[in-house]
Amino acid sequence: MNYFVTGGTGFIGKRLVAKLLARGGTVYVLARKESADRFEELRRGMDDPGDRLVAIDGDLTADNLGVSAADRKKIKGNIDHFFHLAAIYDLGAPADIQEQVNIHGTSSVLGFAEDIEAGTLHMVSSIAAAGTYNGVFREDMFEEAEGLSHPYFRTKHESEALVRKNYGRAWRIYRPGVVVGDSETGVMDKIDGPYYFFKGIQKLRRTLPRWMPTIGVEGGRINIVPVDFVAAALDHIAHKPDLDGKCFHLTDPSARRIGDVLNIFARAAHAPEMTMRVNARMFGFIPSYVWKGIGSVAPVRRMLKSLLEDLHLPADMLSFINYPTRFDSRETEAALADSDIRVPDLEDYAWKLWDYWERHMDPDLFLDRTLSGRVAGKVVLVTGASSGIGQATAVRMGEAGARVIIVARGEEKLAETAELIRNAGGDVSMYAADLSDADSCEQLVVDVIGDFGGVDILVNNAGRSIRRSIASSFDRFHDFERTMQLNYYGALRMILGFLPGMAERKRGHVINISSIGVLSNAPRFSAYVASKSALDAFTRCAGSEFSDRNVRFTTINMPLVRTPMIAPTKIYENVPTISSDEAADMVADAIIHRPVRIATRLGVTAQILHLLAPKLTEVGMNTAFQMFGDSSAAKGDKSGKGEIVHKPSPEQIALAQFTKGIHW
Repeated sequence: MNYFVTGGTGFIGKRLVAKLLARGGTVYVLARKESADRFEELRRGMDDPGDRLVAIDGDLTADNLGVSAADRKKIKGNIDHFFHLAAIYDLGAPADIQEQVNIHGTSSVLGFAEDIEAGTLHMVSSIAAAGTYNGVFREDMFEEAEGLSHPYFRTKHESEALVRKNYGRAWRIYRPGVVVGDSETGVMDKIDGPYYFFKGIQKLRRTLPRWMPTIGVEGGRINIVPVDFVAAALDHIAHKPDLDGKCFHLTDPSARRIGDVLNIFARAAHAPEMTMRVNARMFGFIPSYVWKGIGSVAPVRRMLKSLLEDLHLPADMLSFINYPTRFDSRETEAALADSDIRVPDLEDYAWKLWDYWERHMDPDLFLDRTLSGRVAGKVVLVTGASSGIGQATAVRMGEAGARVIIVARGEEKLAETAELIRNAGGDVSMYAADLSDADSCEQLVVDVIGDFGGVDILVNNAGRSIRRSIASSFDRFHDFERTMQLNYYGALRMILGFLPGMAERKRGHVINISSIGVLSNAPRFSAYVASKSALDAFTRCAGSEFSDRNVRFTTINMPLVRTPMIAPTKIYENVPTISSDEAADMVADAIIHRPVRIATRLGVTAQILHLLAPKLTEVGMNTAFQMFGDSSAAKGDKSGKGEIVHKPSPEQIALAQFTKGIHW
């Protein structure tokens, strides 16, 4: 047998071509001259097709497919099966392009197929031809389609109508469901259908522990089929006799609801599942004009646009959450009864789809997400850079090609950091300043602006921590004052000094090193947590005001880091912490991705627990508070002679391990 295929180099097409070649005939593939490389790629993917795989120069939207008279004469009367797969399968494609390819392209195919006296025409349509029919759409239904206003649905329906009403020779129509990757390999060629939700699942996994219950939507049923099933079913049914003039739904007889599908992929991604699902139909009583009115409000419109861009989710996808159509596939099941071709269970191969997407298709893979791509040649100022997090961060910036400005009180230790940066080939300038002093801060800002014209990235890392219970602080109001003076006012003076230049240039990034204690409400750290909470609150307000000027603010709720600042607290020698280099990695991640907040899963969980069960969480925190005592210095013994470092109890070790990073 001889075959002619349009769309033979496409995702479904190349798998179908392989099966047709396996039957021993010659396969002619319509290919534009501009896409010769795609045909060669198709040929390389076949098992030595020899001269049985032939490219026919042409263009889908041209008359007679743009095929030369000589080529038409060569194949006239010699084509047993004509497969028309070329089309736009994309909800987001422009309406005029969809009309040109799907409707006019199909019209051209029909004229060409009649001209060369082809055998049976096999048109691959889509379940979109049913529109948004409310109920079960059978394979013998067509005119009953409803809700065809969307160009994708409309053009699929109209192209199918051309075959049914205008084609004078034998035909068969196939309507695949939402086609996903290969069930054996996971291979996929584009983001479509459920893949649009993968980025959201990925973000959820990075934010929350897997066991954390979440709320989601129930939604309508989404009919998913893997590409290998579609190609196999198409090949098998096309070669069965006495089926002309029929339509076949290449769909899953047991289609799942969107909520179930998302949970299957959440399990595949090791992400939290939607334990409670809200039926989106409950919002159907709200008139459409109300939704449109809400959506037209400028703040809502910007928020929705930002959310969709962040999740790489087309706006049209939201309108199909309550997709009402189900598909009967009895004709297809009967035609496949004598084969072993069946729709595999999504649960069995979802992990392969996820794995392939995350390794090869995640949009973040194709962006410049390197630190050097963000900071090379930029002015990056890091406070508290003489040791710990600040030093590690400054060295990372220098290695990545930034023009690093380091700030701290002590010149001697600051010089050590500068030497490390220079040894790594970095560009560094150092300024000694006391950020708890208003005059010193103001002079620093003036000097830096005079020398550099401003900064591109400000990392507010300098800080002071005090571990002392409130009961031991009744007569130590100055603890709260000096902590606030550096942690809040010092950082605030830096922001207010450099922010005008960032706003004027319409670019800039402020990163504030906060604490996990702000999320966990850590006992014994009331002065420290209060100062960091003030900075967090200011940052949220500032982010809201400067978002439209491309000035970003990021808060890092840093877990406990082993730095010189925590060295006086001997108990921390026996609790798990992260290193300064790991903390610098979090700063680098903030610069690369520019999120509003970076926090550990434990920190986020603590914040959620305080929100959902405040009294219960308070009791738990108080119990932990009782397990760890004040140091002798916190109790007023400045000599340190009274400090006795006891071996930690099993309870303390267990709690510290379970709550790694939280200050106790």
